[in-house]
Amino acid sequence: MIDPVVEPQWVRERAGRVVLADVRWYLDGRSGRAAYEQGHLPGAVFIDLDRWLAGPASPAAGRHPLPDPEVFAEGMAAAGIGDDDTVIGYDDAGGAIAARLVWLLRVTGREAALLDGGLSAYGGKLVSGSESRTRAVFTARPWPGDRLADLTEVTSGAAVLLDARDGARFRGEVEPVDPRAGHIPGARSLPSRENIGGAGRFLPVAELRERFAAVGVREGSDVVSYCGSGVTACHNLLALEHAGLGAGRLYPGSWSQYSATDRPAATGE
Repeated sequence: MIDPVVEPQWVRERAGRVVLADVRWYLDGRSGRAAYEQGHLPGAVFIDLDRWLAGPASPAAGRHPLPDPEVFAEGMAAAGIGDDDTVIGYDDAGGAIAARLVWLLRVTGREAALLDGGLSAYGGKLVSGSESRTRAVFTARPWPGDRLADLTEVTSGAAVLLDARDGARFRGEVEPVDPRAGHIPGARSLPSRENIGGAGRFLPVAELRERFAAVGVREGSDVVSYCGSGVTACHNLLALEHAGLGAGRLYPGSWSQYSATDRPAATGE
């Protein structure tokens, strides 16, 4: 399987042999599709996070629970993504959102990676409007249980539990969207957006490994990643794999599920 992060040049050399997928989405309510239609990479299809990469939101399941495999498969097939395609996901947020698509594809055995640097790194003129591909065959496959963690597991203390949200949300200083502020007791703060350097590209592997080591992750560690709703948590999982530290597991419900329970919340560092 290809590395979870690929360079723009790698993608350009494979033009016509990879599928570019634009997965822009904004917490503040702006339209990802509108941003895509205003300007996207040539040939890229738009993948709607809420429609195809998440199930219905609820307090019991969280804001972005995993979609039914059949729903995910329909979204991919309709976008022209087939079982054997190599998909390169991108956004305008360092891959924080596109990571959800890439992670879902990889855990079900497909070739997929993030475009390092995203929209701004590819170069060349952007294309406006919408693009489409011929409908493809994409087989629904169950989400692998060994790549997931549930509410009970994240409170057991058995794994290294990483919180991918910004530090202020982890510390409980602000909470713009979920029921309570704070974090799951025992979790360690590793903001996913800090996997990205000043140029909008992933930090060098050696620096990523240092970041993970600072929160107790070593090669072979049992790692569970969560965030607000299970989206940017995937960015930490891809960074973990990119750094050669293993695959890790996703807690899909994340803080949006946990904070809707009566379980204790921690604040501060």
